[in-house]
Amino acid sequence: MKAESNADFAKRMMLLARPAESFRPTATYDRDGDCIEFLAKPDPFYAERVDDLVTVYYSQDTHEVIGSLIKGVSAFCERVLGVMPGFKIVVQEGRVRLEHIFLAKLWFSPREPGDIATLTYQKLIEVAEEADIEADLCPS
Repeated sequence: MKAESNADFAKRMMLLARPAESFRPTATYDRDGDCIEFLAKPDPFYAERVDDLVTVYYSQDTHEVIGSLIKGVSAFCERVLGVMPGFKIVVQEGRVRLEHIFLAKLWFSPREPGDIATLTYQKLIEVAEEADIEADLCPS
């Protein structure tokens, strides 16, 4: 077996170390858990529970909101549509923009404007709008 030169070794390592496909924001529905996981950035994160619906993800580096876990999507959908049947207008083919889910939660739950949960939902709305992403809301 022929020894590899330093230059050949470096070339081979550079090929292996190519950047992965560029990250795109994601929102993935898990039917078994009836939840949507939303990631706007690929940062390592820590999570904090906001309420019965949302756990927010914060970047470990910047401490900014970078995503969330939305639990009980089907039950939430049923509750919202029972109170606000017009919400069906924003659901198209079972998909909805994530900011609409967060906005529906704000409308559905009476909160004070300065409440920490309200401020967190407002930030999630901004992050979801910037990510320009949809997810399943009422999975069949």
